[in-house]
Amino acid sequence: MKNILITGGAGFIGSHVVRHFVTAYPNYHVFNLDALTYAGNLENLADIEAQDNYTFLKGDICDETYINMLFDTHQFEGVIHLAAESHVDRSIKDPLAFAKTNILGTMILLNAFKNLWQSNWEGKRFYHISTDEVYGSLGTTGLFEESTSYDPNSPYSASKASSDHFVRAYGETYGLPYVISNCSNNYGAYQFPEKLIPLFINNIIQNQALPVYGDGNYTRDWLYVIDHALAIDLVFHKGINHETYNIGGCNEWKNIDLVKLLCKQMNVKLNRTKGSSEALITYVKDRPGHDLRYAIDASKIKNELGWNPTVTFEEGLSKTIDWYLENTKWLDHITSGDYINYYSQQYS
Repeated sequence: MKNILITGGAGFIGSHVVRHFVTAYPNYHVFNLDALTYAGNLENLADIEAQDNYTFLKGDICDETYINMLFDTHQFEGVIHLAAESHVDRSIKDPLAFAKTNILGTMILLNAFKNLWQSNWEGKRFYHISTDEVYGSLGTTGLFEESTSYDPNSPYSASKASSDHFVRAYGETYGLPYVISNCSNNYGAYQFPEKLIPLFINNIIQNQALPVYGDGNYTRDWLYVIDHALAIDLVFHKGINHETYNIGGCNEWKNIDLVKLLCKQMNVKLNRTKGSSEALITYVKDRPGHDLRYAIDASKIKNELGWNPTVTFEEGLSKTIDWYLENTKWLDHITSGDYINYYSQQYS
């Protein structure tokens, strides 16, 4: 079996990628490496944790000795690197934590991969998943292309931009076979409720305020997480070495319009009176360095690899709301902190 390492596989996007690779590729042994920080939750993978081709590894990508031991032991031929600190608000409060995980952690993985194979690159691949935030902010027009210059504006995006550069540098300097993808905002099941959509779903359920930054006119492109996992599959298997692929959902929404759509769908699903959820909207002080607009040109991955989003935003949002309403136990565990007990209960 081909040993594949997926970092951050207990997180939101990572758990969808792990599940997809474990079920779609029985000839791969998928090793899920996660430090189980606040955003890592093994309950996300309870349905596949008993599969013969799946192994969970608890560890930190910044632990160089441990990472080198893993590579020596398991001889990973492919790495799909998702582990990262990813919340902009948290990066403003603690930028050093983002520099450590996103930059140093990526370099430690690159070094271990390079030292293991030492130019024996046939059939090997290091896949680094990044963000559209490295490109900075757009005005009211234009799209991020793979050739767009980097212009990060937050500690989070700066740390991801730096990690992207190190991946490319290892490719140029050592010949390491890599691919990079930069994605837009993801949404879907299992997302930690600090991000906009799950936070607001939970707040509506609890009849709590919906805090909207500034005037609410910040615009984002939204990508359904299952579509992202399918795109990652294509890039990993069919992408060209040393190339970058932008992955976007072709779903641009102003924050306030998204929130109003979410409120409208929640009113219907919860049998609430028209306008009741909208009444919870509260405008709050803007975050520092808030980028006005992100929008991705995904024509390269569409034309070269044949990828397309499978759902509209309205459909994906409805599916997402349904999942949270049907999985209130998961949501309760997350918001109460009980999810952190799952590892000790299942893996003791």
